[in-house]
Amino acid sequence: MSDYTTISVVHDGAVDWLTLDRPERLNALNGTMVRELWDYFQTLQSDYARRIVVMRGAGRAFCAGLDLVWYSSSREGMPKGATADGPAPSLADIVLKMRSCPQIIISLVHGAACGGGFNFALASDIRIAGRSAKMNVAFIKLGLSGCELGTSYFLPRMVGTSVAAELMMTGRFIHADRALAVGLVSDVVEDDQLEEAARGVIGELLATSPVGLRKTKEVMTRAAEIEDLTAVIRLEEHTQRTCMESGSFAPMIGTSGSAKTTVADGK
Repeated sequence: MSDYTTISVVHDGAVDWLTLDRPERLNALNGTMVRELWDYFQTLQSDYARRIVVMRGAGRAFCAGLDLVWYSSSREGMPKGATADGPAPSLADIVLKMRSCPQIIISLVHGAACGGGFNFALASDIRIAGRSAKMNVAFIKLGLSGCELGTSYFLPRMVGTSVAAELMMTGRFIHADRALAVGLVSDVVEDDQLEEAARGVIGELLATSPVGLRKTKEVMTRAAEIEDLTAVIRLEEHTQRTCMESGSFAPMIGTSGSAKTTVADGK
């Protein structure tokens, strides 16, 4: 797919600015958007030239979740598992591709991030919230389980089991300030400062080794699935050797033989 209709992608050097672009529906997910997102993240799997993806929503919201109007109308008279647009879309595949792609994903959340939209934020590596951000596990409000699209994997690891249970079992919204307090987001800024905040992080990410950055995401993802500390340390040691062998290791040594203070003094 090259001509997207529900998302827009702007290439800026090693950074892609991915915008969910159905503002009239609060960027709610229909079959076309799901397939376009799947196509986009599929292209990233072996593209090491693109190092960072910034994901955001057009208009008043990040993503209001599944478009229930589309969902209802697309299934009238259709067999189970099919839609008017073709095969049933898989939001789960998008979440998995977000976690497996080598790029660092930064989500800029403003307005509503509900259901699948919330899961896109959870599947990102870094989340920055605008003051207007409000996120919730919408599935439980629709007569479904609150465990969907990796919610039961991501949320307890991020905020702890008690807060995760509260959010998943009630479907209540968590707003920006509380999201920051429980560690769900890394920063909260005014909505009109989200892009500026992202560019600050991007500058620091691009200053790192491309291999080291990719490996950090890879190991963090794998380590979350391992309970044994020894196994995690061995994985880390293997990864560090890989980085050294790639030529990305460049210790900053001064003329006196001591490490330059610029490393330790950095922010």
